[in-house]
Amino acid sequence: MLYQLYETQRSLMEPFSDLALAAAKLYSNPLSLAGQSPFAQRLSASYDLMHRLGKDYEKPEFGLRTIDVDGVDIAIHERVEIAKPFCELRRFKRFTDDTATLEKIKGQPVVLIVAPLSGHYATLLRDTVKTMLKDHKVYITDWKNARLVPLSDGEFHLDDYVNYVQEFIRHVQGKYGNCHVMSVCQPTVPVLAAVSLMASRGETTPLTMTMMGGPIDARKSPTAVNNLAMNKSHSWFENNVIYRVPSSFPGAGRRVYPGFLQHTGFVAMNPDHHAKSHYDYFKDLIKGDDASAEAHRKFYDEYNAVLDMDADYYLETIRVVFQDFALVSGTWDVRSEKGKIERVKPSDITTTALLSVEGELDDISGSGQTRAVHDICSGVPKSLQKHYEAMGAGHYGIFSGRRWRDMVYPQVKAFIKSHDKPTSAPKAVKVTAAAPAAASEAKVTPAPAKTARAATKKVASKRVSTAK
Repeated sequence: MLYQLYETQRSLMEPFSDLALAAAKLYSNPLSLAGQSPFAQRLSASYDLMHRLGKDYEKPEFGLRTIDVDGVDIAIHERVEIAKPFCELRRFKRFTDDTATLEKIKGQPVVLIVAPLSGHYATLLRDTVKTMLKDHKVYITDWKNARLVPLSDGEFHLDDYVNYVQEFIRHVQGKYGNCHVMSVCQPTVPVLAAVSLMASRGETTPLTMTMMGGPIDARKSPTAVNNLAMNKSHSWFENNVIYRVPSSFPGAGRRVYPGFLQHTGFVAMNPDHHAKSHYDYFKDLIKGDDASAEAHRKFYDEYNAVLDMDADYYLETIRVVFQDFALVSGTWDVRSEKGKIERVKPSDITTTALLSVEGELDDISGSGQTRAVHDICSGVPKSLQKHYEAMGAGHYGIFSGRRWRDMVYPQVKAFIKSHDKPTSAPKAVKVTAAAPAAASEAKVTPAPAKTARAATKKVASKRVSTAK
């Protein structure tokens, strides 16, 4: 019922939000009569703020068109390589017609970034992706809004998340021989489970795992987020925060944890900060500080865009990660795609190098929660393990913004590079004289000389035979 009431309220507010935007533009236009009022700028700012507080925030796009690598602009083509009911594996393929730059980027490490499924879209990691693209081939998991997934596509469980990650790792490994995996926040737990299961089966595991700000052991330095999950019973969550998607969406009838509840929780953690931020935006509009106002819009366009999570996945995450602590207790069993129950044993990982990253001021995943991964991955040699704490960085600061770019990324880049190994090339790309000048980061494998001569000889022989 709450979901229906929320959607009704949002639908009623939508036309007023649109009118507020129109009024804001009217009062900001100096050529209009309204724009000549001495209070025009203040009225425009008021309507603009009203519009942003009442509008509906859709999923943003990554919007990465080009990146700069050593002064050379490289084109980025974003494409979906695997489409699953609840997730898409996206690749950001790089193109350039600069021969030296192409030669440099085609041998760079391949990184699979596993984005969190915890309320926000994967675009929250836009800065992470953009920075990583300078020195890596990049893939990312782009989780879907559960309210847009029809009931006919089935349910989504935490086990499915783990199985998705394994499938994506195998896909990238199949193209390049191996890869590096980076998980940010929530996915540190299912990613560790996925790699652990692969190791237990004797499969090839990623060259490195980078765990950033995740609740590996939520018992350490519990935050407000942890305390809520720990102090409420499983039945409380099921009875109080799970609702069915209204009939106006493709996923009508699906049980979900609504995104608007998650967003309310985010804001409630620090309401004074958000109130001040909106007031500062109002003042920036009055002053005409367009740069600061645009920075505010970009942040909140991302922050306010939230998605619904399938109820089974959400409830199982609460139980496994925050109530049973099944990963660190060694009691977590996962059902594979084939239906087999398998025990998660991080100690079985022996060849994957491990980097953990924490922010000194992280109020989502407390100090020591991510570092705990080193204790349970006892099979990884100490020489392959490293921990880094970003001083002065909060939760978002370890993967986005200045501290990410200046402090954390150099550590991640160096760690991946130090453990990277030559991988097998993708399938050879046939190049003809009519091919365009721009080339991609994929390796082009020329035919061996002997093979080429043999092919020429065979064609010549065939021509003679035909002449006869």
